[in-house]
Amino acid sequence: MNHILVEQLRIGQSDIMPRFKALQAMTSALKQGMRLTSQEKLDALPMQKALAKFEAALQAVEEQGLVTDELLIIHKTFADVTQQALEALAFDFARDLRELFETQGETVSGRPPTVVVGELVLQLDTNARRGQWFYGKEALTKPLALSFTAIPKAYHQQKKQIVERQTDAGQFLQELYNTWNELIEQRSRYPVGGRINVIEIYSKMVLNRQNPRFWNQPSRRTFRDYERVLFVRDLVLAQKAGALVNVDGKELRLRLGVATKSQAEQANRSVWIPNGPLDGVFYADIFFEEDNPKQQDLWSR
Repeated sequence: MNHILVEQLRIGQSDIMPRFKALQAMTSALKQGMRLTSQEKLDALPMQKALAKFEAALQAVEEQGLVTDELLIIHKTFADVTQQALEALAFDFARDLRELFETQGETVSGRPPTVVVGELVLQLDTNARRGQWFYGKEALTKPLALSFTAIPKAYHQQKKQIVERQTDAGQFLQELYNTWNELIEQRSRYPVGGRINVIEIYSKMVLNRQNPRFWNQPSRRTFRDYERVLFVRDLVLAQKAGALVNVDGKELRLRLGVATKSQAEQANRSVWIPNGPLDGVFYADIFFEEDNPKQQDLWSR
């Protein structure tokens, strides 16, 4: 037995094995890509998985110094075709979803990745094979599987909770005014224009809604939640109801101060109040003033 030769062969095998495995992985990725792209209709999701496999193999051959210009060109072309297939998938899903909702009497508009159903908005992420419902800028659900069961089910749940929400606008406005006034009185100086940050008011309202059980034993179980999206919806409903509250015989109107650019970029300093599924304004402040019949909207310019 030639021990020296055996050791040399072992070293040679160890040296070439990483390159062999890299080329083997690339060969497998190329074969899979050929099989998928030779189909009459491109299947986006398998192609997406194949692209990930191709990119892993490409990284392996690059590490071994075996990459070629041809492989780089193939990768770019395959990635472009995969993206086109994913976009087509989004349009197909949106088209079929539109038909489903329309049979249920819903109004559907928009185009992928944004689909509007009634007052709610569905944002599609075809790459992740997910969709998420929104009311204005407020997320209503976590990302959901693009399923003709899960997506409509979530829509009807959120429509009932948000769009069809039944609330006493007058009672809400009185609570909002009381909270605003409470925060005013806690300040050593009267704020300019009587403006209080909308999120500060929302947070205070949440705390004010807690019952003695929570304060005696604070926990998630005893906490009475008031979701931010419900606060936003209640503001919209209050606006539709006239946004007026009677205080000591005076009619006071709710006003919202438009957020600056920096405030609008921070969720803890502003809220988006929708005036349509896709339209709305970021507001930062709340204040009340005597009613002016000439200014009936919620805006404060």
